[in-house]
Amino acid sequence: MPRLRGLSPTWRHEAVLVFITVLWGSTFLILHTALRWSGPLTLVSARFASAAVLLALLMGPKRLGGLTRHELRAGVLTGLVIAAVYGLQTMGLTQISSSKSAFLTALYVPAVPLLLALFWRQPPRPLAWWGIAAAFGGMVLLAQPGADWALGEGDALTLAAALMAALEIVLLGQWSPGCDPRRLAWVQTMVVALVGAPLALWHGEGLPQLDAGWVLCVGALALMTAFIQFAMSWAQQTVSATHATLIYALEPVWAGLIGVWAGDRFGGLAWTGSGLILLGLVLSSVAKGSETSEVSPTRVGHVDHT
Repeated sequence: MPRLRGLSPTWRHEAVLVFITVLWGSTFLILHTALRWSGPLTLVSARFASAAVLLALLMGPKRLGGLTRHELRAGVLTGLVIAAVYGLQTMGLTQISSSKSAFLTALYVPAVPLLLALFWRQPPRPLAWWGIAAAFGGMVLLAQPGADWALGEGDALTLAAALMAALEIVLLGQWSPGCDPRRLAWVQTMVVALVGAPLALWHGEGLPQLDAGWVLCVGALALMTAFIQFAMSWAQQTVSATHATLIYALEPVWAGLIGVWAGDRFGGLAWTGSGLILLGLVLSSVAKGSETSEVSPTRVGHVDHT
């Protein structure tokens, strides 16, 4: 199919990442419903275990049997990071408000380019920094954390979760090229499920109530998770980590719009924040046209793909 005039060569990958943020935004209502019947870490474990089973069934034994050492290593390490994101954020939420958690988690937006600059020596272009600043400001306005700026244990746990979320995005940009995205996603979901179960026990959570509503919620979340982990591994083979981060910043916009549909209010600050996030994406899109120092699959090398 000929490339559409004016569109980036990676527009399909970017469109998939935008769709991921729509799914993320819609999960809040499902999660809120599912938590009536189980603890949060139990839900995470069940969600990722079901996603792993689903991915295995879709791949079949032949493709699954082709798992390489590079895919296994990348999947285990990124899976541990994903498990840390969910575990730390969940534990932090038991001690701070959801709005403050959303604000602190938003720090992953500036953290991604900082990690790239500090540890991989791949700083974004100056215009991309303005995009990052706009998107971060928009997420702050959407979170509206209030006047409580005192930092406690819950804040520290959530900040650590934000750093882990940034690390996940960077590592996917570094390691996903050369991987089969389905096998990589399967390893990631298996790792999160295996780590989540003992974490739930350590957190003192009991077995879930096997209500039909809980089963339906877990099934829906598993379908979303299987697709999201596959799509992230696929799309970030060509979309830079910084640009992917700004696309991921759309998540609270969709969550807010879905909340409006469900009856919540979306005030002036929230609309302004949404506009700033979109401005950040536009600035990043302009900047990436002349990028020479970002992560790109052509500059990512792997020593072992066997």
